[in-house]
Amino acid sequence: MQSVHILGISAFYHDSAACLIRDGEIIAAAQEERFTRKKHDPGFPHEAVQYCLKAGNISLTDLKYIVFYDKPLVKFERLLETYLAFAPKGLQSFVAAMPVWLKEKLFLRNLLEKEFLSLLPEGKKSDLPPVLFSEHHESHAASAFYPSPFDTAVVLCMDGVGEWATTSAWLGEGRSLKPLWELPFPHSLGLLYSAFTYYTGFKVNSGEYKVMGLAPYGEPKYVKAIYEHLIDLKPDGTFRLNMDYFNYCTGLTMTGGKFDDVFGGPPRKPESKLGQREMDLARSVQEVTEEVMLRVSRTLHRETGVENLCLAGGVALNCVGNGRILREGPFKNLWIQPAAGDAGGALGAALTAWHQYDEQPRPSRNGSDRMKGSYLGPSFTNEEVEQFLKKQAAPYVRLNGDELFNRVAEELSAEKVVGWLQGRMEFGPRSLGGRSILGDARSPKMQSVMNLKIKYRESFRPFAPSVLRERVSEYFDLSSDSPYMLIVAPVLEKRRIPLRTEDKSLWGIDLLNVPRSDMPAITHIDYSARIQTVHHETNPSYYNLLKAFEAKTGYSVLVNTSFNVRGEPIVCSPEDAYRCFMRTEMDVLVLENCVLLKTEQKPLEGDTDWKREFELD
Repeated sequence: MQSVHILGISAFYHDSAACLIRDGEIIAAAQEERFTRKKHDPGFPHEAVQYCLKAGNISLTDLKYIVFYDKPLVKFERLLETYLAFAPKGLQSFVAAMPVWLKEKLFLRNLLEKEFLSLLPEGKKSDLPPVLFSEHHESHAASAFYPSPFDTAVVLCMDGVGEWATTSAWLGEGRSLKPLWELPFPHSLGLLYSAFTYYTGFKVNSGEYKVMGLAPYGEPKYVKAIYEHLIDLKPDGTFRLNMDYFNYCTGLTMTGGKFDDVFGGPPRKPESKLGQREMDLARSVQEVTEEVMLRVSRTLHRETGVENLCLAGGVALNCVGNGRILREGPFKNLWIQPAAGDAGGALGAALTAWHQYDEQPRPSRNGSDRMKGSYLGPSFTNEEVEQFLKKQAAPYVRLNGDELFNRVAEELSAEKVVGWLQGRMEFGPRSLGGRSILGDARSPKMQSVMNLKIKYRESFRPFAPSVLRERVSEYFDLSSDSPYMLIVAPVLEKRRIPLRTEDKSLWGIDLLNVPRSDMPAITHIDYSARIQTVHHETNPSYYNLLKAFEAKTGYSVLVNTSFNVRGEPIVCSPEDAYRCFMRTEMDVLVLENCVLLKTEQKPLEGDTDWKREFELD
């Protein structure tokens, strides 16, 4: 019987992506930014589509369906109704938004068909497969439930906004995925968090994780003000925002003058010095967000009696909130879609067509999920790597098996920073040992070295640990899987270093360089860490490296951060990785089995001014 191929697409907002499934199995998925090198690229995902088709060894005409991740006409209805509700206040925003809608987005089917025809040699419209449209939150929910390890689960989706929904709850049973309830725009937890992202001087839809990382340096001084002025939170977790304080419905910014009055002045200017106010604001909105997440999850458990919870939508990337749901919430099991944001909508759209539209059953999961560790992007052979390196005249050695892992473990134990490209690229915002920068978690200087000399980013930003799955409970207060780095958990008490008397007078960012545990590079100032558990089944190379490091040092933990610098997407190809390696102060580069030392390389030609773009004030 001929296999059925379905291509899912997300595009035209941010983080466009493509995903290919074959008979319900996820074959390939990737974000467009990784190929174009434009961070959060919102354009049509030409490169990602071509990669997916190549990975599936099929052509465009072999597809049964192409599925888009939301319904543009419903979104347009929401925009019009919003402008009318606030008229004439929203005229400036309306005038700014309408040209692109009237030119392109209202006629998205035609635009998609035109883009896909451009991928066909002398293609005709009749050659294209049917184009279907899923709903935005349905795509999120499908991306969370269908690949999960659960036969039955409640699904919670929280983000900025889809068509109308900002929060939605679903019940997944077998192949069925039924909506339970939703909260409508403009009342959005994601947009509340984004408002504080904007107000603290970071970029909306990009800098929210910076707010989360900044929060432990502050005090929750503004929680009361948030509840009094901004959000009416009910005991069941539902809420309404007071739109008098926000500007996203009518203007071109997130917050307005009344917001400034409550929180002590205008928004922080991007790249200006961070102060205690920004830290306190970050802590305050983080605590409110966690409270909403906990209340909603408790309500869903009470209403359904189901023991499994799945999460998707941009708020599901709030790994501190996820950790609290796991520890304090009523659900026995939690699973989070690793590409929880809009990129994952491409996957959800494809799976919706397979399970809902075509009514196909879910396969047996045997207690594991179907994401393949989220290693769904391109991979490169040693021959391709060596061909590239020889073209660059770059000195390297090729090592195999244990020789490779032992050599890299030795470099790491000597406090060297290692760029690591192995196997397939990750799908989603996290590097998980496919495209990672690695370091020794025991090193007290590793966080500042990586932030300022490798990543060229803010010094307060924490780093995450990768740990062997079977060892996780020896280091952290966590006994479950966390393969996608989406859960924060405390470092065990026995590994913590109490504050010295002279350190107790320090506050905020001054605490950054005070060691908090025997793994200072990955322990945040509140004794927490964002954990990735590493599994031999999904990434044997990374697992074997951790085993070699454990054998050498007695520690099963490494610092793992994304293989990129500030302002750039995660690397995809050996060429991307080599360029990033050469432009930073990384010590070692591993491209599959090929090992490069920085001390042996000659400088990149014509590249002396590159670093200036990323230097911090």
